Amino acid sequence: MTAVPLLRAPPFPWADAAMSRPLCSGERSSVEEHDLSSILERIRSAKVGGAFWDSPIRAARCGGTVLRPRDADDMCLLLDELEPVDRRLALWVIPAAKREKGFVERVLANRGGEWCGPVDPWSVLPGAECLLAHGDDEWIAIASILGIPVRVLSRGHYGSPGHEAEALVANVGRVLANATYLDPFTGAVASVDATIDLLSDWRRMLESNRLIAVACGMAWWKRTEIRRLLWSPQRPLRMVFRPRTAVAQAKRAGGAVAIWPSRVSPELIESARRQDVPLVRVEDGFVRSTGLGSNLVPPSSVVVDHSGIHFDPSRPSDLEQILSETVFTPRLMARAHKLKEKILEGGISKYAAGSAAPPPERQRGRKLVLVPAQVEDDMSVLAGGGGLCSNLELLQRVRALEPEAEIWFRPHPDVDAGHRKGAVSDAEALALADRIVREPSIASLLDSVDAVHVLTSLTGFEALLRGRSVACHGTPFYAGWGLTHDLGRVPDRRGRKLSLDELVAGVLILYPRYLDPVTGLPCPPEVLVGRMATDRAPNRLGCLGPLRRLQGRVMASWR
Repeated sequence: MTAVPLLRAPPFPWADAAMSRPLCSGERSSVEEHDLSSILERIRSAKVGGAFWDSPIRAARCGGTVLRPRDADDMCLLLDELEPVDRRLALWVIPAAKREKGFVERVLANRGGEWCGPVDPWSVLPGAECLLAHGDDEWIAIASILGIPVRVLSRGHYGSPGHEAEALVANVGRVLANATYLDPFTGAVASVDATIDLLSDWRRMLESNRLIAVACGMAWWKRTEIRRLLWSPQRPLRMVFRPRTAVAQAKRAGGAVAIWPSRVSPELIESARRQDVPLVRVEDGFVRSTGLGSNLVPPSSVVVDHSGIHFDPSRPSDLEQILSETVFTPRLMARAHKLKEKILEGGISKYAAGSAAPPPERQRGRKLVLVPAQVEDDMSVLAGGGGLCSNLELLQRVRALEPEAEIWFRPHPDVDAGHRKGAVSDAEALALADRIVREPSIASLLDSVDAVHVLTSLTGFEALLRGRSVACHGTPFYAGWGLTHDLGRVPDRRGRKLSLDELVAGVLILYPRYLDPVTGLPCPPEVLVGRMATDRAPNRLGCLGPLRRLQGRVMASWR
């Protein structure tokens, strides 16, 4: 019988994330290219392997002997054979006979111990004194990786009766080496390191999602993506329209309400505060999609923040914590640097890859400054603008600070499309700026300018990626880390000085979540960036996009 892969994906209900296949004859395993102890250390650190997506144990203390019988009859036989010293049973896990729960509990009432259904083995075994399991049980592999003593009850893939620790670890190595690891997004062969990294990302996502019971304020056209990015195998995510209902359901479930900040009422926030229900804020990511949200293009990236939100400097956020406290390892720094280079090579910005159209010619001998406009009632402007929200006033300030510079003004695409507030007439803009630039892409423009002045726009972060000087008139999330000229008030919490690669690691790798628009699987940022660069990020809404653009033109004309 072929062993179930130890390193495997969670059971995503909408996609099969195949991550391995049996090693073919004559094929060399990628595991053999590594030191086994280093692979096991990476698995131990990431806590992946086996059904790591199951619920963590809720017992106050896990310890003693962990017994893994196949069914209730097997449990009774094993219990009779146990020495009295082994009867300090803190946990029983019976994977194949859930219907036997009542009988098992009666046995335990007479003999001591505790029954438990399927649980995350990584939440149980670190505190165990010993594991008793049959040789085909993957818990043996996890216990061996953790250095927990194991008594093998029958012969199997992971061990045989009498095997000591060294032999059990060798069995784990053989099982790992007997598979070819696959990239679930392309089907190509992947390294064991990449496989562990992806499983580690999925584990962190699922642990965070487990705390969320209800979602409220999610637009209908992005709910499929939100459900996938907030999915938990323990409970389906409920999308609720009424704030009162959302808070009540979350209270009963003992979980949080996920909200889209710009689409929820003060009523929900106050109700959650009174009832002590946590709120988790969900927003568009920084590399979002090919196409505008205002044109009903759903996001392929979001941020999920349990303590605040990145655009509000008045309170801490998960992003601030990441940037303030993370120990940035050389491996993470190398990954961040490669991701940055991939973004620059593909001309990637928040909404798309760069266009082929060349930027306008600049005037020789003059400093060239880009001023990107924003949606004036956007929450990032209201929260981080320091009282400044007018695009025209921002342009006036930049002209006063840069009297000799050539200034290019970039209208915001959502405003130009007629969907949002913040329009500046061309005549008003050209009284202060030398040129209005609606084309080409923002990435192409950033390659041409010397400096950027922003209020809170993401364009400032994209300019930093390209080595441009950035002046912040408000307090965006990337201000205050030693990389920008800060004209707005920066919280004292941001006293740490970061390198550009450290900022990239926190902002683009550790904080957001990404969804592969092709497979529908949660993915690393490199996958989405690759899809956008090769134009493989489809808009599943078909004709609704053109209808939305027509609506924008009508609204702009009416205004």
